Amino acid sequence: MFSIAKFARVTCLGLLFLVLVVPTGWSQDSTSPTPETGTLQPVIRVGMIGLDTSHCVQFSNIIRQAKAGDNAVGRLRLVAAFPGGSPDIPSSADRVEGYTKELRDSGVQIVGSIAELVEQVDAVLLTSLDGRKHLEQVIPVFQAGKPCFIDKPLAADLADALAIQLASEKFQGRWFTASSLRFTPSIWRYRSDTNRQVLGAHAWSPCSLEPHHNDLAWYGIHGIEALYTAMGPGCESVSRTFSEGSDLSVGKWKDGRIGLFRGIRQGYSNYGLTVFGPNFVESDAKYEGYDPLVTRFAEFFAGGPHPVTPEESLEMMAFIEAAQRSRERGGAPVRLEEVVSEAQAQARVRLDRHLSTTPKP
Repeated sequence: MFSIAKFARVTCLGLLFLVLVVPTGWSQDSTSPTPETGTLQPVIRVGMIGLDTSHCVQFSNIIRQAKAGDNAVGRLRLVAAFPGGSPDIPSSADRVEGYTKELRDSGVQIVGSIAELVEQVDAVLLTSLDGRKHLEQVIPVFQAGKPCFIDKPLAADLADALAIQLASEKFQGRWFTASSLRFTPSIWRYRSDTNRQVLGAHAWSPCSLEPHHNDLAWYGIHGIEALYTAMGPGCESVSRTFSEGSDLSVGKWKDGRIGLFRGIRQGYSNYGLTVFGPNFVESDAKYEGYDPLVTRFAEFFAGGPHPVTPEESLEMMAFIEAAQRSRERGGAPVRLEEVVSEAQAQARVRLDRHLSTTPKP
């Protein structure tokens, strides 16, 4: 029987060498000193795919304003970008031109293809708003041997997410994905502080829908990421109650813990997390900006370990798929193992289809 754990195990072993060594191909004509030792470190040239989200401008500004030598971010240089865009998603199509101009004006070279981009960079930010594009766009990145951060959502559905993992195994590609909420300090503390035992959690976030994506993948992914940061992986089943204005998805973990995600589409909405522990109940978590996420992908591009494992990211997509199926079944619980098993065959078909149309480097 296929499982997410088995699916990710190959990657963990197959990519161990790549995680432990410094990536090759960095530009040698520019260096950045570290403040501790004054040692010159090679600049990491970064390319961006998809200029249709505010994230691309936010990431660009943080990278541009970082001081050389301050930390891993100070080594990044955003040098090239491919605009991309999706004409059937208005929030994508309406923003490509403006964001492209903004990055061009800041000195970033705008290129006409992903193949052209990967030849000029050492690492890639895949920021395309449309999760349907990610499998197609990440394949040439993996083929070129470049590490990649895939912005949320990882994919439009679970089958595409599993196909991305299959592609990474085939080409030994390194990737991770995350919402900026994961590394915000008031949320990340539940993962980084091993003494803070979590017995259960309730996360919430805006949850607008987009017809080409599973419901919770489009924007609810932010709250689900916060939930998983606190709870950790291990969800067994999901049941969902849906209404036009809000959602409630209840996950049952294998150890008996319960995690809830509330998606908000009506009235006041923000991001939040309540965590229940053996001697505390805390509700002070909040969104605290993009800087912690930028630091994480900078460290990853410099050869550091996965900030979020592929296994956990795939489980979150399985949570979303199970919630979608639960809605279709009137709120009945759906096991994650069921949706993963069904999506596996679809993933292989989709990858084969994309590989047949992707030019070899």
